[in-house]
Amino acid sequence: MMKQYVFAGFGGQGMLLIGKFLAMANMLDGKHVSWLPSYGPEMRGGTANCSVTISDDPVGSPLVDNCDVLIAANLPSLDKFEPTVKPGGLIVVNASIIDRKVQRDDVRVVYCDSNKIAEEAKNPKGANVAILGAMMGADEGSVSLDKMVDAIKIELGEKKMKFLEGNKACLQAGIDAAKA
Repeated sequence: MMKQYVFAGFGGQGMLLIGKFLAMANMLDGKHVSWLPSYGPEMRGGTANCSVTISDDPVGSPLVDNCDVLIAANLPSLDKFEPTVKPGGLIVVNASIIDRKVQRDDVRVVYCDSNKIAEEAKNPKGANVAILGAMMGADEGSVSLDKMVDAIKIELGEKKMKFLEGNKACLQAGIDAAKA
């Protein structure tokens, strides 16, 4: 089994972080992983994306040309990466700020109002985790909720542990929204 993901958006939207969460969760689950960030020099406000490869076998290259799953957090990312999703793949669209529909009919699509989900979960800065939850809800074989929570704990570290409960709430709300 090998699955490849692309997380893309503006710098500051947390796409690199949720890519790290997914990679760590799968590493904790005994999988081989790679995480490769890519961002412009302007970082916050510029474009930022990362690719994550999850495999039962060692990962030969971290480069992802055609992904199985795309999370697009802004319109330029959807425009750029929509054509790279494999037929039968999954695209999770941040419907909070992207006002167009996916133009392909050979992929599964989830429109996630991640900002609204995060606000309702009382964690308005957790929109990235909400869209990660939506991906998990639509792609049930990606990783277990318990492993993802463990990964979030590790990546947050002790200094940011105060954000754990809010992130758990956003994660679960995103999962629930995708399944609804």
